[in-house]
Amino acid sequence: MRAVAKSDLTGRARLREAALELFAERGFEATSTRAVAAAAGLSPALVTRHFGSKQGLRAAVDEYVLDRIGGELRDLDPGEGLMASLGEVSARLFGADPVLRGYLRQVLLEDSEASAALFGRLLAGARAEVERLSEAYGEQGPDEEWAPFQMLCLILGPLLLERVMQPNLREPMFAPDMLARRSAANQQLLLRGYYGRLEEGAGG
Repeated sequence: MRAVAKSDLTGRARLREAALELFAERGFEATSTRAVAAAAGLSPALVTRHFGSKQGLRAAVDEYVLDRIGGELRDLDPGEGLMASLGEVSARLFGADPVLRGYLRQVLLEDSEASAALFGRLLAGARAEVERLSEAYGEQGPDEEWAPFQMLCLILGPLLLERVMQPNLREPMFAPDMLARRSAANQQLLLRGYYGRLEEGAGG
């Protein structure tokens, strides 16, 4: 996704970007609309004008984050291998964007209705991806109810546990080489764990 200079953004988009960064750093409750407006270089009154309330601003940020994730998933090329493409999507989204990682970590760990709603929407996306993988491999593979949770655990686990995992690793866990290794390990687990019997049958 092409980066856009903040000076080129509309006032609404500047407020949304500022909120994304501050929510990622401080969390929702600790961030005031005045602080968001100051970071965007705009009047606090514009938050109410564009979003109605702080909750409305948060909803706009959530929508933006989900649109980014959904957009990357829609661009997957099945011809290049779905599992490999999913790994590349995760690397592009999370490896190159510490703000996005921080935002998701703050929201998903805050134990609120908003965090549960965001997880529910991520889960819906994971269900769609599991269905697409099952179709690609010709028949139902994993447990349809639990598999989407497993997929999210693989993708979001390192993001949520980054601060405690990193001291136990020799390289930055979101560095390109480390992301490639983790992606390969996830592919091996999912393909051989969920679809191993299908691969063995094809090879025999």
